[in-house]
Amino acid sequence: MDFINRGKEIILQETAELVKMAERIGPELNEAVELIYNCRGKLVIMGIGKTGIIGHKIASSLASTGTQTIFINAAEAMHGDLGMVGRDDIVMLISNSGSSAEIVNLLTPIKRLGCCLVAMTGNPRSPLGQSASLILNTGVEKEACPLGLAPTSSTTATLVMGDVLTVCLMERRNFKAENFALYHPGGALGRQLLTRVKDQMTTNIPHVYEQTPFKDVIYEVSNKRLGMTLVFNGNDKAIGVITDGDIRRAIQKYDNLKELTAADFMTHGFKRIAKDHMLTEALQVMDANNITTLAVMENEESDQVAGIISIHHIIDFEK
Repeated sequence: MDFINRGKEIILQETAELVKMAERIGPELNEAVELIYNCRGKLVIMGIGKTGIIGHKIASSLASTGTQTIFINAAEAMHGDLGMVGRDDIVMLISNSGSSAEIVNLLTPIKRLGCCLVAMTGNPRSPLGQSASLILNTGVEKEACPLGLAPTSSTTATLVMGDVLTVCLMERRNFKAENFALYHPGGALGRQLLTRVKDQMTTNIPHVYEQTPFKDVIYEVSNKRLGMTLVFNGNDKAIGVITDGDIRRAIQKYDNLKELTAADFMTHGFKRIAKDHMLTEALQVMDANNITTLAVMENEESDQVAGIISIHHIIDFEK
């Protein structure tokens, strides 16, 4: 049996359900975003079974992007974990049918706690939908499962609705890469996002002067092992740069190299970055200009060179 075409059919079927869900979205999404954004407590997500697993993922995504969120298994909530919920919290119950026993049994206790109840359900007319103050409709017309039994399209819709909430709240909070890094300090991405240029740059700056002879320029570039050197004028101001490429081109262009000085073949001006900028910004400048080193300045307005950052400093750091 060839499952290639069948696989494509399943993907298209689930995609079609997502399109229908997108067309249904209305003011309730704005209300949900503002409600959660202005919450004085935390967002508590509860679910059971397959949708519970999706709920756990949604809670993790929200928590890692600035929304204080926890997940509680609906069954465990009825056996003591409801004690984690406070009056100022928002409870979001996730259930496709909205009528499973574990979910229905939570409705009265949550009301007694005085919490605002949000439903993420595929059945707005269910007991859950009728009890909630706000409904995010994740309903699908048909599961991808040929028997209509295994949660497939419905769990995909729930997952995507969770992503919608996460991204909308990120934008509502103006959540930036630096904020993201604070919640992910242990990984390579977090380290990269938290690290500034000054943390990785070298202060052993290759430098020559306009009148430096060609052979001494080669020595400086080779000795500092950065593939470049800055060129300073008589006032000790950096005015240009010489790279390995500039040296190779000079050898091809000039006949009498002994008479050549740095001023004859340097590139006037150079790419730079302030030392307090993020390491990722330095990498972006290098990528955009197809270069491997940047001069690091004391600040945006300063002409004072504080160091050099190279692609190798960034790569070695990421390892």
